[in-house]
Amino acid sequence: MKSHHYSDRPLESLLILGLLLVIALPASVVYLLVSNAKLKTRVSALEARLPSDKKSVSAATDPRTESTAPSPWPRATPEPPDTKTPEETPTDAELQPHKTVVLNMGNLQRLIGWITQNWFYAVSAVSLALAGIFLVLYGVEQGLLPPSVRVMGALVFGIALVAAGEYIRRTYGDSENSSTAYLPSTFSGAGIVTLFGAVAAARLLYGFIGSKIALAGLAVVGALAMILGWFYGPLLAAVGVIGAMAAPFIIDGASDDPSWLLIYFAIVTMVGLAIDTLRRWAWVSVISLAMGYGAGQLLTLGAGWRTEPFFVLYCALLVIVAIAIPARRLLPDHAGTPLSRGLFVPDKEQPWPEFPTRLVGGAVLAASGLILLTVFGTARADLFWTAIVVLTALAVALLTWARNATALTELAVLPAVSVIALVAGAHRIWAVQERAATQPGANMTLMPSTLVAFGLVLSIVAAWHSLRGGSVKLLVAAAAALFAPAMAIAIEAFWSPVETLGPYPWALHAMAIAGVMVVMAERFARADGPDDKRRVSFAVLAALACVAFGVTILLTSAALTTAFAVTIVAAAWLDRQFNLPLMGLYILAGIATVGYRLVVDPGLIWAIEAPLPAMLLSHGGAALSFALSWFMARAANRPRSAILLESAAFSAVGLLISLFLHRAILQWSSAPDTLSHWSLGIGATIWIILGMAQVHRMQIGGPLSVLRLILSVTFLSFGAVQLALAVSLFNPLVEVFGTPVLGSVVFNTLIPAYLLPALLLALGALRLRNLARSIRIGFAVVSGALASLWLGLTIRHFWRGTERMHLPEIGQAELYSYTVALLLIGAGIFYQSLARPNAALRKAGLIVIGLAVAKVFMLDIGGLGGLIRVFSLLFLGLALAGLAWLNRWAAGRDDAEQGQGD
Repeated sequence: MKSHHYSDRPLESLLILGLLLVIALPASVVYLLVSNAKLKTRVSALEARLPSDKKSVSAATDPRTESTAPSPWPRATPEPPDTKTPEETPTDAELQPHKTVVLNMGNLQRLIGWITQNWFYAVSAVSLALAGIFLVLYGVEQGLLPPSVRVMGALVFGIALVAAGEYIRRTYGDSENSSTAYLPSTFSGAGIVTLFGAVAAARLLYGFIGSKIALAGLAVVGALAMILGWFYGPLLAAVGVIGAMAAPFIIDGASDDPSWLLIYFAIVTMVGLAIDTLRRWAWVSVISLAMGYGAGQLLTLGAGWRTEPFFVLYCALLVIVAIAIPARRLLPDHAGTPLSRGLFVPDKEQPWPEFPTRLVGGAVLAASGLILLTVFGTARADLFWTAIVVLTALAVALLTWARNATALTELAVLPAVSVIALVAGAHRIWAVQERAATQPGANMTLMPSTLVAFGLVLSIVAAWHSLRGGSVKLLVAAAAALFAPAMAIAIEAFWSPVETLGPYPWALHAMAIAGVMVVMAERFARADGPDDKRRVSFAVLAALACVAFGVTILLTSAALTTAFAVTIVAAAWLDRQFNLPLMGLYILAGIATVGYRLVVDPGLIWAIEAPLPAMLLSHGGAALSFALSWFMARAANRPRSAILLESAAFSAVGLLISLFLHRAILQWSSAPDTLSHWSLGIGATIWIILGMAQVHRMQIGGPLSVLRLILSVTFLSFGAVQLALAVSLFNPLVEVFGTPVLGSVVFNTLIPAYLLPALLLALGALRLRNLARSIRIGFAVVSGALASLWLGLTIRHFWRGTERMHLPEIGQAELYSYTVALLLIGAGIFYQSLARPNAALRKAGLIVIGLAVAKVFMLDIGGLGGLIRVFSLLFLGLALAGLAWLNRWAAGRDDAEQGQGD
């Protein structure tokens, strides 16, 4: 027992010695500096008596002359009240807060330089503050003295440090040129940290005082820090804020619910902001808010689920104090450049956003992000609803309470977007609601309705703010048109409430939002008049989108596609009747949506297999709607929308014809729906139609040109691949993969396989004037090749039928038919060259005729026999003689016309 007693005494002695060293070292440094203060004063007085030239020489040669770096702690030099004359009284402009830039390389370099030369002040302040806190902890570890005495000792130690700092400041000064510079801030800052730590220890370690007394004590210490901050430099504020935030984590006391510490952190943050709003150091506010959010987040991570709802409230509270305290106004009036414009649309002629605006922007961003990080994906309903209410209230506060702060209005987007993101991540809470709703006798859950109501509140408040006018009224009007629809879309996308509520009740929510948007459009129209329709257009677009959303819930796939197309007609009609240019945005989005539904989902496969009335309702309704909208856009003189709708109508009609052919072949022939020359030809036709539509839209220009170019190349490539397969592997001439020709002698599956894409490519070569000439010639060449292939296969099918289409056998009649066909084609082209007239066509006709002649002499003579050979040569000779005469006559006519022109 005795040995145990002796074994503890060295440890206790070492701890006491260490504590004395912690206190003695900074105290010794302070004593040396203070003791030499009078000596330096006396030397300065003696130097003042010397002539100016001697003083300069003395200062230049004195090795004790101190070279200090510029201080990063700006000071306000106090002057007696009676030193200024009336003429020197500062103006209102001089008293306004300056536009401070806190985080830049200059300030950072000054701070590093100051710390390099004056680091011992920071070490001294930390040592003194830790001495006070460890004094309490030592009493805990050793069981020395009752709790009340330990706390009182820490309080006395803190008050002593503050008193020492104040004594040094009053006696020896605290200016830059004083030998005791920064010592008052060092002592008083350490004392403030010790006082904060003592009050926190009394509550955290012992429960010696209640929460109310603890908060009152913290408020008193905060008031003391604010008063001292008026007289001292910002070093005191930095030491006080950082030390006070760190004190609870150093003490590390045990508590079932440490949520009250969030109030403590809030008080410390407000103290830092209050000091800064008086002295305008700027960076003190940044430190206060950064430490406030950081300390609250660390406490929440360590304390667990009990603290999370209070942390959500705490984040919003810091935003409010960040707005109100620096501005020192009950109603904020932050003016100037908004933060987003300064960051994303910089303008040299426009000033950078002022520091209070940047400070609030950082606070709103931090609060929204931390709340989202804390609550996203939670299974706690109480935490979810707390976050929804707080974020909604924060957005509403920025739109109503801060309505005169034009530079802050746009920040309401951050909490509003966070609300929608929280709804998207609340699937676990919704799963509980779904299970409860399936129980017998359960009432319908009101969770989606409540959230839609929150979205409507945001939209209505934003519309009210926009109606007040201002530089951001268009931005706020757009946000008003987006908040409520975005909330409903997030619920639909991530929750699928139709399974619980049913389609009709949930569709009524969408229609209710549409009704609010219609009222909003009427208010905007009354406020703006006939000259400005932008805000009206936002609301009308939102109403149309909500109607389409409601229709989506109620209708089948076929009816839904047509309903979307009808809303495009409504948008075009509204634009024509009320001059709403922004309806073009809805038309663009509607064309993309309907096009996606026609091709992908439910798409072409569904259209082939669906009942014929459903297919006609979907694809036929879309084609008719696009055509009607096109006429209205042309009447309204909207060239961009007209081009979009023209290409959309062309695509929809082409898809409809292609689907009719596909379904007709399947029904009439009872052929299996597998790869074949005709299915590949129809598929190629569809992709060529889509590609040519994108090419036609490229003439609009704008930021979507690159996307349209990519889509056109992609679609045309798909069509080229299918055409290559139809021409090669699946050609009826190929015995292995070739599929049989279905239909009669002339009207058969060779038409959709080869002639249809040939005609489509020929149309593109003629109509797509915005394409390069080389590409159009390429279209024409491919079109001619496909048409020639169709003609040759049709002739072969005429002579040999379906069963004997495979190569290489060719009969005499078939061989002669190809010659006649070439001659007829050449003669037709030649006739067109005479009717136009067109020299290029005449040359093309002669080339075709030349091919026919070459075929006769190289192939036909060897394959024909008897009278067929005689008559073929006779017919060829007579035809060539007549064509030669016609060619000579045409050339003479061209020469005569050219001579008259000269």
